[in-house]
Amino acid sequence: MDGNPVDGNRSRQEAGYAAARRRRHRSGLALRIALAIVACAVVLFPLYWMVVVAFSTRSDLFSSGLRLWPQSFTLENFQRVFSSFPISAWFGNSLAIALVTSAITVSTSLLAGYAFAQLKFRGSSFLFLVALSTLMIPVQVIMVPLFKIVTQLGLYGSYWAVILPTAASAFGVFLSRQFILAIPRDLFEAARIDGAGQLRIFLQIVLPLCKPLLAVLFFMSLLQTWNDFAWPLIALKDNALFTLPIGLLYLQGQFGSDYGGTMAFALLTVAPMVVLFLVFQRFFVQGFARSGIQ
Repeated sequence: MDGNPVDGNRSRQEAGYAAARRRRHRSGLALRIALAIVACAVVLFPLYWMVVVAFSTRSDLFSSGLRLWPQSFTLENFQRVFSSFPISAWFGNSLAIALVTSAITVSTSLLAGYAFAQLKFRGSSFLFLVALSTLMIPVQVIMVPLFKIVTQLGLYGSYWAVILPTAASAFGVFLSRQFILAIPRDLFEAARIDGAGQLRIFLQIVLPLCKPLLAVLFFMSLLQTWNDFAWPLIALKDNALFTLPIGLLYLQGQFGSDYGGTMAFALLTVAPMVVLFLVFQRFFVQGFARSGIQ
C-alpha cells in the first residue's frame, strides 16, 4: 500500500527547510570568518609594518614605492640602537618595575576583592562604590598630588616612586570581587563548618580556583606598567633608571628621521608583551569569562 501523499510532501518540505537552514548557517559562518579575518588584518597590520621597517635598510625605507616585505633583510637597525643606548639597562628597569608592581597589584586586588565579596561589614557597598568611582578620575589630574607625596616621602628618583603609586588597581578589585562571587557559596559554607577561618579559606579555596584571575590581573598590570610613560618620566631623574618607553622618547629626539632604528626599538618594547599574551591567552580569556565581564 502506497504511503500518504500528504506525509510525503510534508517530509520533503521539512527536508527543504533543513537544507535552507544549513545553507544560511554556512553563509553566516563564512561571513563571520571573513569579517574576523579582515578585523585581524586591520589590527595586526601596524605590528607587521613595524617588523618590516625594523628589518629594512635605510635605502629601502627612503626609496620610492610601497614594499610589504624588506627588500634587503638587515639587523643594522638593532645594532645601531644597542650601540647608542643602554637598552639592556632600560629593559631590566622596565622588567623589575613591572614585575614588582604586578605582584603587589595582584595581592592587593585579590585581598580587597575577597573582602568585598565575602566579608559583609558596615559600609562595604559604599567603599566599593568609592573605589570604582576612582576609575573615572583621569591620571593626569592626580599627578601633581602624587608628585608631592613621593617627594615628601623621599622616594623621588627611585624605583619605588614609580611602583607604589600604581600598586593598587580599582578595576583589579572589581574584577576580583566579580570572580570570587561566582565561586559556589557551598564551598565557603562547608569550610566554615569544618572550622576554617577566613585566611585558610582564602589560601586553600579561593587561591586555587583563581588561577585564571591571577593570569588576567598579572598580565593587565604588567602591560599597563610596561607601557607607562608619563608617570615614570616625572618620577625618575637618573638616566640609568629610565624605562623603555622613556628611552624611546630619547631615541626619537636624537634620531628623528631614523625610522628603522625607531621601529627596532619599538619592536623590542612590544615583543615581550605579545609573547606573554600568547603564552597566557587561555587563562586570560577564562578569567574574563568567569568574572562575568563581556
